[in-house]
Amino acid sequence: MSHLLRSSISRLSVIRTGTESKPGPACYVQFTRRQRSGDSQALQERQRQQMAKGLPRQKPIAGVKQVVVVASGKGGVGKSTTAVNLALGLLANDPLKSVGLLDADVYGPSIPKLMNLKGNPELTDDNLMIPLVNYGVPCMSMGFLVDDGAPIVWRGLMVMSAIERLLRHVDWGSLDYLVVDMPPGTGDVQLSISQNVPVAGAVIVSTPQDIALLDARRGAEMFRKVHVPVLGLVQNMSVFQCPKCDHRTHIFGSDGARRLADTLGVQLLGDVPLHLNIREMSDEGKPVVVSSPDSPEAAAYRKVAAAVVQRLEEVST
Repeated sequence: MSHLLRSSISRLSVIRTGTESKPGPACYVQFTRRQRSGDSQALQERQRQQMAKGLPRQKPIAGVKQVVVVASGKGGVGKSTTAVNLALGLLANDPLKSVGLLDADVYGPSIPKLMNLKGNPELTDDNLMIPLVNYGVPCMSMGFLVDDGAPIVWRGLMVMSAIERLLRHVDWGSLDYLVVDMPPGTGDVQLSISQNVPVAGAVIVSTPQDIALLDARRGAEMFRKVHVPVLGLVQNMSVFQCPKCDHRTHIFGSDGARRLADTLGVQLLGDVPLHLNIREMSDEGKPVVVSSPDSPEAAAYRKVAAAVVQRLEEVST
């Protein structure tokens, strides 16, 4: 018995003296953590590759160097008017550049009215649609293919097919910029264009009003999720100046889009005022950039266009 006790005590002392620094278990735990971290990273990489396999491959539009989408989280914030004057502003700032305009709002096309264009596009020998041109800008819209006032009651797959035709079955020629007027929201059309076409950048249009800014933020976050650079925000209808007394009134709030741009870490591309001239000229199909080129309103759009070009250069380097 005494012999067994002495043996046990001897073994216990060996265990104690051999485990004072406890290098074995600590090394094992660290090794296990590194192994789990490595396994997690490998799993994430495999998942990313599997998801990439399920996405369509981006294919450039023939003849188009850069695609710029103009979007908004909700309707009624002046997105289409901004898209038209942005395209014309790009051309006004550099007449040597070629600019096209695509109306991707299948359900509510506005480009035919804003650009004062009517008629059906002709076809080339290769069965490609030839864009209608006004003010030096070739345009394509669903509005050219249906009767005025005719509702487009289509399900998602038909809309996607129409978008594909507007993108791929048009003879755009050679364009430096294709400005795409997106439909409001964050739905199928936005995802389809972002995933099928290499988009150089997105311009988000919003009024300073809080309710519009909520949806503008959703739009910006959507483009980030699909890896489209957000070039910045345009604060539309920023201020109203009385034509009689020159008193300035912030009808929709003050600097809301500027604060949102700071929150998102993007640039405020410019402010566009709420002005009667913009509305009247848009309704007549004479955008202010071409009908009133010396006006402050036209200058605001040209400033936005210059900021867009600068941001495109920044994100492409």
